[in-house]
Amino acid sequence: MIIAVDGPAASGKGTLAEGLARHYGLPHLDTGLLYRAVGWAVREVPEGPDFEARAIAVAQGLDAAHLRNLDELTSAEGGVFASRVAVIGAVRQAMRQYQREFAARPGGAVLDGRDIGTVICPQADVKLFITCDSKVRMERRARQLENRGLTVDRYALYHQIEERDARDRANPHGGFYKADDAHLLDTTLLDIEASLRAAIAIVDGTMAHKAGL
Repeated sequence: MIIAVDGPAASGKGTLAEGLARHYGLPHLDTGLLYRAVGWAVREVPEGPDFEARAIAVAQGLDAAHLRNLDELTSAEGGVFASRVAVIGAVRQAMRQYQREFAARPGGAVLDGRDIGTVICPQADVKLFITCDSKVRMERRARQLENRGLTVDRYALYHQIEERDARDRANPHGGFYKADDAHLLDTTLLDIEASLRAAIAIVDGTMAHKAGL
C-alpha cells in the first residue's frame, strides 16, 4: 500500500505521515528533507546560473551525510532554502528516482511532500492533501521550535511561511495543488490525535472501497 501525503509548509503532513507509517507498519520518507538538505548546502550562494549549477550538483550527489543535522534542516530557514532549489527542474529530476524507488519497495510506503500524489506516485493507493490556516501553521511551527529551546520571532516566521507558500504556488515543476483524486483534510481545528484518526479513517475507507467492501 502506497500512501501519498501532500500539503503546504507546517500543515502537519509530516507528523501525520509518520503516524500513518507507524499505524500501518510502513516505511516513511519525508521528501521535503531531501530538498532542505540541498537548499541548506547552497544557502550562501547568490541567485543566478552558479546557484542552479551548484544546487543540481548537490542534488545529484546527495547522500546520508547531507541529512544529519535535522535541527538546521527542519528550521524555518531550512524551509525557505528548500523552496529556492525546489523550483529548479533538474534538482527535482535528481530527486524523483530515489523517491519512486522508495515507494516501490515491497509492501509499500508512506511519502510526504509537495508533489507525491501528482508527480512522484500518481498511482498511490491513497492520497491525502493536508491543509491548514497559515496563522495556525505558524503557531504550530513556533511551538515546535520553542520546544527545542529556540527563540522564535513569530512575525518573521509567519512571513517565511507565506513566502514559502508563494514560491510553491509559482513553482512550475512542483505540485502545490492537490491531485484530483486526493482526499482533502483540513487540520486547522484538529489536534494531532484527531488529525491522525481522521487520516486513518480516510485510508481505511479508501482501501475498503477499492476492495469492494
